[in-house]
Amino acid sequence: MKELIYSRNAVYEVLRAKRRQIFSIEIAEGVQEKGKIAEIIKLAQGQKIKISRVPRPKLDKVHQNNQGIVAEVSGYPYSDVLDILQNAKGEQPFILMLDSLQDPQNFGTLIRTAEALGVHGIVIPSARTVDVTPAVVNASSGASEHMLIAQANLSQTIDALKAEDIWVVGLDQAGAEVDAGSRHLKGALALVVGSEGEGLHDLVQKKCDIVLKLPMKGKIESLNAAVAGSVALYLAYLSRKP
Repeated sequence: MKELIYSRNAVYEVLRAKRRQIFSIEIAEGVQEKGKIAEIIKLAQGQKIKISRVPRPKLDKVHQNNQGIVAEVSGYPYSDVLDILQNAKGEQPFILMLDSLQDPQNFGTLIRTAEALGVHGIVIPSARTVDVTPAVVNASSGASEHMLIAQANLSQTIDALKAEDIWVVGLDQAGAEVDAGSRHLKGALALVVGSEGEGLHDLVQKKCDIVLKLPMKGKIESLNAAVAGSVALYLAYLSRKP
């Protein structure tokens, strides 16, 4: 299945990652060949990808925030959980699991944070969740193209990860407050972030080794899934550092 990827960072990272087949690239007439556009053209020419100049309105039909460039590519190459475990390559596995996230912006933000912090892979449910769509690729600034993402049954995956001695930590307002440097965030870790409205599903929450929440001192009750998940990932990253 073909997709249309838009925005400069997204197209650039698709080219750099070389995980998808790229059929063609269209650049809006009048866009100058400098900066990221120049880098994209250089990479595309090196990979012998067809580049065309087209009227801007044609690209606007794909997405209003196309930044003057659209690439036609193959579908997202999902991985599996075993690929993610093997990606750790001797390190303590660091895995993000997302329980039925629905918003592409939240998903993209979490992918970008996870990639920046060296997370070995992300696991999402097989159904009732947002997939890696062009909107998610754009929201992640192309980080999705460098991240291993698997679709699997979360409950069964948690059991499999526990069998590999990976500590599974849920993030939910029903949990206990997490401290900086928490022992629960060290070592082999799978962090489970719930959906925007419902949080963690009951079965997933029961499967976790422990459920934690971020301490809150302000007047609002909670952070959204992307912010809370990103903060928790940074806490885990800092706790895991030697």
